[in-house]
Amino acid sequence: MKVNQLSKRLQKVAEYVPKDARLADIGSDHAYLPVALTLQNKINFAIAGEVVPGPFEAAKKQIAENNLEEKIIVRLADGLAAVKESDNISAVTICGMGGVLIRDILQSGKDVLSGDERLILQPNVAERQLRTWLVENKYEIIDEAIIRENHKTYEIIVAEKGNVVSYSDKDLFFGPLLIEEKNPIFIQKWTHKLEKSKSILTNLKQGQATDQKIHQLETEIAWIQEVLADESN
Repeated sequence: MKVNQLSKRLQKVAEYVPKDARLADIGSDHAYLPVALTLQNKINFAIAGEVVPGPFEAAKKQIAENNLEEKIIVRLADGLAAVKESDNISAVTICGMGGVLIRDILQSGKDVLSGDERLILQPNVAERQLRTWLVENKYEIIDEAIIRENHKTYEIIVAEKGNVVSYSDKDLFFGPLLIEEKNPIFIQKWTHKLEKSKSILTNLKQGQATDQKIHQLETEIAWIQEVLADESN
């Protein structure tokens, strides 16, 4: 593997991994991220955790081909069960899954986390649910990014324990830092989401949806319209 072979999405994740980190990459697939970071001399050690036997074997092969067996350990385990206390992990990456699944991995592995790790998370969907878990567990969102790759939009959330920050429901919905930046990809995402949400709302009102569900969607639509209007002014 060449150091520049990461996808745009994983390259952006890699930018948030601290220099000389001891990394746990959960759901590592082919171990592309820890291998690239090691070849770049950015990290000192990594655990590549994988719960599925096929990707687990692929990760081992990738690491062996790059002669990195002494720096990257592959473990077949569910979520953060791949991490041992003696690993002294300082950064955790969990990428390419739904936000609810990432949240559940963090919740079930809470006892493994010391609280000193940087979490670098790339949910494919359900970003709000993941941000909510972070806030409830006293993490501060220190950075965020939104990118486009292969006609898909991805968000990256970087969190650390430290300052206790109060976020509004609106912040958690859009991303507290993304809503401040409002870059073109953010605007594109929420413009598309607005039209989709309006269509869903029409269908809900014609169906058997609860008033609570309709009210929630109406609130979200109002938020999106407000954010897009602020940008156009």
